[in-house]
Amino acid sequence: MINLEAVRFDEKGLVPAIVQDASTKEVLTLAYMNGESLVKTVETRETWFWSRSRGELWHKGATSGNTQRVVEMRYDCDQDAVLVLVKPNGPACHKGEDTCFHEVVLTAKSHEVATFGGFDPTSILSRLESVIASRAVDKPDGSYTTYLFEEGVDKILKKVGEEAAEVIIAAKNRDRGELTWEVADLLFHVMVLLREQDVKLDEVLAVLEERHAKKPEDDQ
Repeated sequence: MINLEAVRFDEKGLVPAIVQDASTKEVLTLAYMNGESLVKTVETRETWFWSRSRGELWHKGATSGNTQRVVEMRYDCDQDAVLVLVKPNGPACHKGEDTCFHEVVLTAKSHEVATFGGFDPTSILSRLESVIASRAVDKPDGSYTTYLFEEGVDKILKKVGEEAAEVIIAAKNRDRGELTWEVADLLFHVMVLLREQDVKLDEVLAVLEERHAKKPEDDQ
């Protein structure tokens, strides 16, 4: 449990609060808390902040329904910033995005991360992983992802196999549109499988990075 008395507020009585998805570790937003909102957050297990523009407390999701259930809270080594790990009940951003940090300002160099049409494909995969993780926990009615998790690993494996076969057929047919569509389906079902097996996408990407970093003679 966080020690409220240890938190160091600034001269305006505020402390920055970094809100992070407890499952995917994606940073959702940066807001500010005063003493009252910090106490309310601890007591209600939902995020409360202090609006600097309106000069009042606000309960995240009070009007939109996109509340954030607090799983854990921490402060940093200087005790002047708070990290709030949450289970989001919908988008964090008022624009409907999962995270407030969806505007790309700078991307990596081309030899580090490939970008296409102004977006980073790894960001798309990260967002998809976040949605899948949420479906695995919340299991909303009518969701195809919910259906897969409820059916279990055998159903998921069957779908991975079916989609892999569809990719092969599309490639043999030399159908570019069909191939891209089927590969997207395969990636989705593989990511569902990773979640079911509790394997993070970062772990797979780390293996690819390790292989890419190998010296040419290592491939001999």
